[in-house]
Amino acid sequence: WPLRRGLFSCHPKRPVYTLEPEAIFSMKLLVLLALVGCAAACSNMDRLMVKQRWASGFQNGVSREQFGRHFFSRLFNAIPSARALFSRVRGDNIYSPEFTAHAMRVLSGVDMGIALLDDPDTLAAQTAHLKSQHADRAIPDDAFPVFRDLLFDEMAANTLRNANPDIWKRCFPEYSPQ
Repeated sequence: WPLRRGLFSCHPKRPVYTLEPEAIFSMKLLVLLALVGCAAACSNMDRLMVKQRWASGFQNGVSREQFGRHFFSRLFNAIPSARALFSRVRGDNIYSPEFTAHAMRVLSGVDMGIALLDDPDTLAAQTAHLKSQHADRAIPDDAFPVFRDLLFDEMAANTLRNANPDIWKRCFPEYSPQ
């Protein structure tokens, strides 16, 4: 770091050195960026909590079907145009067997992504695969945050425990198709 000789010293043979103002600013910026990076990252504890909450909220069997219906009902209310993206699987009727099966496929993909949160390389490969499968579907970029937030809301409604949206948002971008 650029140093300059200071003006005052308690010991006559040892000069005081101070950092140049630019260096001080650079160091402060570096520390700030490191703290922001650490705060924004999905920690091991965050991953564990997401996995536990998801397992508790998603559960199995009939409750998964109900979870899917509630989630997609919320999604279609939030983004009415999204229903058209599911016309191939009877998006007009969330109770149809075709739509129920598709909802289970979508949520199983989310389940797999959450299971892979602690394996970033495999998660990246899986996410790239899902992205390539959906490239021709013309899903708008702004739909992903809505999808993520509604998925958290549904999971939180099912766990009835202290679900934390900050942890969910820190970890879910690792699963983002963007």
